[in-house]
Amino acid sequence: MSALAAADAVLVPLQCEFFALEGLAQLLSTVEEIRVRLNPKLLDPRRGAHHVRSAHDSLADQVVDDVRRVLGDKVYATIIPRNVRVAESPSHGKPVLLYDYRCSGSQAYIRLASEVIERERRMRAA
Repeated sequence: MSALAAADAVLVPLQCEFFALEGLAQLLSTVEEIRVRLNPKLLDPRRGAHHVRSAHDSLADQVVDDVRRVLGDKVYATIIPRNVRVAESPSHGKPVLLYDYRCSGSQAYIRLASEVIERERRMRAA
């Protein structure tokens, strides 16, 4: 919680599974409580909470649609796929980009980083 007291935005990884939506609602409630009590700059309307959809597979399409419908442009376009190489990398003591740069998970994280940087540039220019 102390980190949220000093933050102005939140990046929320969201597994594309039904029960993750319930956890998201609880997390956003906690973030709002911190904004009201400790940090009015948290979730500035220009920045807000941005959500990354992860662990995506073909069964997750309904959750993806629901998240996009409810959160709109607060959701990054990049989706991190469910990927064995991403899951293996921590047990080898390496970030996935060093463990297997070419796997689909690594490539998705690179696209996400580019998307985050681009959004930050646009927000700072506004």
